[in-house]
Amino acid sequence: MVRFALMRLLITLVCLLVSACSTPQHQHAPAHGPLVHRFEDPARWARVFDDPSRDAWQRPDDVIRITVIAPGMTVADLGAGTGYFLGRLARAVGPSGRVLALDVEEKLVGYMRDRAVREGLANVEAKVVPFDDPALPVGGVDRVLIVDTWHHIPERTAYTTKLARGLAPGGMVLVVDFTPESEHGPPRHARVPALDVVAELRAGGLEAVVVDEPLPEQYIVVGKRP
Repeated sequence: MVRFALMRLLITLVCLLVSACSTPQHQHAPAHGPLVHRFEDPARWARVFDDPSRDAWQRPDDVIRITVIAPGMTVADLGAGTGYFLGRLARAVGPSGRVLALDVEEKLVGYMRDRAVREGLANVEAKVVPFDDPALPVGGVDRVLIVDTWHHIPERTAYTTKLARGLAPGGMVLVVDFTPESEHGPPRHARVPALDVVAELRAGGLEAVVVDEPLPEQYIVVGKRP
């Protein structure tokens, strides 16, 4: 009986070892995969996103200048959060232009709607969009600004295809995100290198390059509709 029990135990251990060795190794998140993080407390995130100290490393005025916005344009701020860029974008497009403040978090979108009213930004429209679709009007957007958000987006090449579909002729996408060395931003394993962003935008149908004028903690990649 003891010998039989030992034999059964040995067979069980062998089976477990074979099973473990043959299990596909796709359970781990791929490098530079999307960082899943919810932003459901607008009051908390407003203190973070709108902290005045952010201006020193985010350099919002430089970002707006590089975006090359003309009055009358339609500009989408994708992953707009609490609306850090909205005032600058609204002034850049002017009264005849339009700013789409887009985010996946309903409470953040509600916060931005209140902010637009509070700050008199009549040309700002805040909308909830899905995780996997920017939901842009086809050919209806001149610029898409994606700041500190690209590392959250799943299936980025497929997402770029949808961005490209929403761009007007000559339209551009600007991806601003954190360098590997930055003291700010997401965990280092979740950061997407600039050249990976270039490859993802090109694979989605856009012409893409890294801007020569980097920010203190970030890079800027520009993708243009051919």
